[in-house]
Amino acid sequence: MASKSYRVGFVSTRFSGTDGVSLESAKWSDVLTQCGYTCFYFAGESDRPAERSRVVPEAHFDHPDIRRINRDLFDDRRRTPETSHAVHKLWQHLKMALREFIRDFQLDLLLVENALAIPMNVPLGLALTEVIAETNIPTIAHHHDFAWERRRYAVTAADDYLQAAFPPAMSNIHHVVINSFGARQLAYRTGMRSTLIPNVMDFENPPDAPDDYSASLRQELGLSPDDVFLLQPTRVVPRKRIERAIELARRLHLPSKLVISHSSGDEGDEYLTYLADYAKVMGVEVIFAADRFAYYRGRTTDGRKIYSLADAYQRADLVTYPSHVEGFGNAFLEAIYYRQPLLMSTYEIFRRDIEPKGFEVIGFDEFITRQTIEHARRVLNDRSLAARMVEHNYQLGRQHYSYAVLRQCLPRLVQQSCQLAF
Repeated sequence: MASKSYRVGFVSTRFSGTDGVSLESAKWSDVLTQCGYTCFYFAGESDRPAERSRVVPEAHFDHPDIRRINRDLFDDRRRTPETSHAVHKLWQHLKMALREFIRDFQLDLLLVENALAIPMNVPLGLALTEVIAETNIPTIAHHHDFAWERRRYAVTAADDYLQAAFPPAMSNIHHVVINSFGARQLAYRTGMRSTLIPNVMDFENPPDAPDDYSASLRQELGLSPDDVFLLQPTRVVPRKRIERAIELARRLHLPSKLVISHSSGDEGDEYLTYLADYAKVMGVEVIFAADRFAYYRGRTTDGRKIYSLADAYQRADLVTYPSHVEGFGNAFLEAIYYRQPLLMSTYEIFRRDIEPKGFEVIGFDEFITRQTIEHARRVLNDRSLAARMVEHNYQLGRQHYSYAVLRQCLPRLVQQSCQLAF
C-alpha cells in the first residue's frame, strides 16, 4: 500500500478503445488504485469514470484543428504563419484546461501517456511542458514510442516544437520507456535518463473460460464451424504488415478467414483499402470487424453484440502478428495471456527484450517461408503441441510481465518523482 494516498492525473490524447496506450494506461491505473492512489483523467476522449475525467475535445489527435495543424507541420520543412498562430492559440487553451484539471482535482502528480513522446497533438505537448515548468508538479512521462521511430514525422516543419516538448528535458519529469532500445535512443538523442517498465498483463489472475455470450461470435462474424479463425488483433496501419497474414491464410491450404479486430485509427484508410484489394487478388476472405469489438462488451446502435477483445482471443484458432516495428507488443502479451498460439514477425524489440526469455512462437523475419507455413499447420493440427506451447508461454509471462512488476515499481516511482520535484 502507498505511504501517502497520492492523487494522480493521467493525461493523453484519448483514454478510450483498444489502442495500446489506452489499454496500458488502464493497467497502470488499476495497479495504482490497488496501491491506494486515486486516479483522474484528462484527454480529448475518455471512457474512464466521468466524475474523475476532464474531456477537452482539442486534446484529441483527431480534432479538426489538430488535423489541419498536422497536415502543415509534417508535409514539408516550412510552416505557414497561420499554422504557428493556430498552434499558439490551442497551446494556450489547453494550458488553461490543464491548470484547471490540476486545481479542480487537487492533483499531486501528472502521469502523461505518450503525449510528450509522439507529436500527434503538438499544442497539447507544448501546453503540458509549460504547465509542468510553471507549476513544478511532479510528472511521470510514460513513453510508448517516439517521433524518430515513425516515418510520417521524418519530414517536419516543427523541429522547434519537437525539441521543446517531445520529450522535454526538465528536472521534475521522470521518463519511463517500455523497451531497452527506447532507453538507449532517448539517452543518445537527448541525454535523458529513463526507467524501463515493460508492458504487462494480469497473469496472476487467468482469464475466465469462454462463456455463452461469446458462443455466437464465430457465426455472427461469418465463420463456418470448419473455418480456421485467424485473428489479427491490431490497428490497420502499414507497419503491422497485415498482408503477411493474408498471405498466410492463402498458403495454409485450409479453410481460413482472417478477422481484423481494430480500425485504422489516426493514419487514414488507404492501407485498409489496399488490404481489401489484396485479399481479393489472393482469394482470401478478410473480415474487418472493428465495429464488433471493444475493450468491454456492449451493443451496437442496431442491437448487435459488441464482443470484448478477450472474446476474440479466446474464440480464435491462431493469432497473427506480422508487425515490422513495435514499441513492445501488446498483442503479443494478450495472445500469451489468453493462451493462444502466435504466428509473428520477430521484430527488433521482440528479438532484443522478449525472445531471450524463452517464449515459443511461430516466428519469421522479413517474409513467410515454407517452414513458417509448415510450423503453423503443425500447431493448428496438433492440439497437444499447441497446448504445451501456450502453457509454457503463459508461465513465462507470469514470471516476467505480470502486474507484480507494476506493484513493485510504480509506488516507488511515484514517490521518487514527487521527491524529485521538491
